[in-house]
Amino acid sequence: MKCVRCGIDNTLKDRTDHYGACKSCQHPFVFEPTKMGIVKITDPMFAKLLADLSINHTLFFTPKQLLYFLDGRLRRKNSTDRKSAWILSYLFISLVFILFSNVLPLAGDSTFFWVGLIISGLFVYAMFRASKSDKLTAKNRKVASESLSILGAIILILGIGTSIFLESFLQFVLSISLGLFAIYLGFRQADRQQEFTQKLIIQAEQLQDWLSRWQQVNGSVSQLLPSPREQLAPVDINPEVSAYSFDRLVVCERAAIAQLLIANNFHFEHNCAILSITGYPENIFDTTLQMVRRNPDLKVYVFHDCSAKGIRALHQVKHSPQWFQNSDVAIIDVGLSPQQVIASKGGLFIQRSLEAAQQAKQQLAELRSNVLATDLDWLEAGNFVELESFPPQKLMQVLHRSISDTRELDSERGSDLFFVGDSGGYFYASESFG
Repeated sequence: MKCVRCGIDNTLKDRTDHYGACKSCQHPFVFEPTKMGIVKITDPMFAKLLADLSINHTLFFTPKQLLYFLDGRLRRKNSTDRKSAWILSYLFISLVFILFSNVLPLAGDSTFFWVGLIISGLFVYAMFRASKSDKLTAKNRKVASESLSILGAIILILGIGTSIFLESFLQFVLSISLGLFAIYLGFRQADRQQEFTQKLIIQAEQLQDWLSRWQQVNGSVSQLLPSPREQLAPVDINPEVSAYSFDRLVVCERAAIAQLLIANNFHFEHNCAILSITGYPENIFDTTLQMVRRNPDLKVYVFHDCSAKGIRALHQVKHSPQWFQNSDVAIIDVGLSPQQVIASKGGLFIQRSLEAAQQAKQQLAELRSNVLATDLDWLEAGNFVELESFPPQKLMQVLHRSISDTRELDSERGSDLFFVGDSGGYFYASESFG
C-alpha cells in the first residue's frame, strides 16, 4: 500500500515492522485492509475517493454523499466480470464431467448427466439470486440476468446433445425444461430491475469512525460540509439589495441539499435564490421569500427526494399560503419522482423500508387524488431514493438542465417538461432525472 504523503509502497511486513506507519516518512496509515474483513479500504483508495467526489477538491459534498459514493466504489471494486466468471465456471465444470464420463465409464453416462443437471440447476439458482441481490449494483444485477439467459441457451445445447446421445426422452425433456426456464428467468429479471432495491454495505457510524481517524492523521477534509446550522438571528440586508428580486427560486426538501448548492455557488452562476422547505437558511429565509415574490415571471424549481416527504414538499410549495398558494408562478418539479425512478430501469440506488411505507400511507393520505396511482403504489411499498445518493456534480447538472429546459418552454424547440395537473392547478414536471 502506497503512503499518501510520500508515495512509497509499503508491504504488510513494512507496515507491521513500523507499527502501522510508512517505512520512509513515518506517516501513519489510517486503514489496514488485512484486518478489515469483507470491506477492504486502503489509504490511496480513500484519498482518491475524496478527490473524485469533490472533482479534485473543487466541490463541497455532504457526509451522506460520501457514504453513498464509498458504497458504490466498494461494490464496483469487489465485483468482477461476473458474466464471464459464471459462464466460464459452468463450461469448465461441464467439460470436467464430460471428460470423467469418458475416463470412468463404470460410473455410467447417465450418472454424469444427472450430476451435470444438478450442477446446472445450482448455477441457475445462484444467478437468479444474484439478479435480485441488494448487495450488488444495478449493473451487476443486470449482468446476472443476462448471464442467466446465456446459461439457459448453453444448457439447451449441451443437454439436448447429451440426451440424444444417451437416447433418453426423459433427459431430453428435463434439459429442454431447465434451459427454457433459465432463459425465461433471465429475461424476466432483466425487465424487473426497477423493482429491486439495494442496501448500503457500510453504515454511517462506521464511515464516521474512519473519517475521524482520517482527519486526525491527514488533516480536515475541507470540502466536507457540516450539518446545516440553524442561524436564528436575522441578517440585516441593505434595502437597496432587498429591493431587487430573482428570476428563479430553487426550493429543496432537505436543508442539506440547499446548503450544498449554496456552498458550491450554484445561486451565483444561475441568478437564483435557494431555500429549503424547512426554512433554511433561517437568517435570510423571510427576506429572500419576499424578494422572489416581487417577480411576476418567477420560476420555482422544487428539488426533492423520491419519497412521501418529497412529494409532499412539492405540493406544499404549490398550495401552502407560506409559499405560492393561488399564485400563477411557474412551478417545475425537477425530481425525484417515482416515474423518473421507474424510467431509470433500476439505474438508481433504490431502498425500501417499513418506515418509508408507513410514512407514505400517513403523509400522502390527503394527497391521493393529486398523485398518480402508480406513484402511490411505489411509495406505499416502502420504496425511496435520496438525492444524496448522487454526487454533487450530478445534482448540479440535473438542476442546470432543468433551468435550461424552462428557457425553452415558449420556444419552437420545446423542452422535456410537460404539464401535470392537480386539484389546485398545474405545475411542470420532467420525464427523466438528468
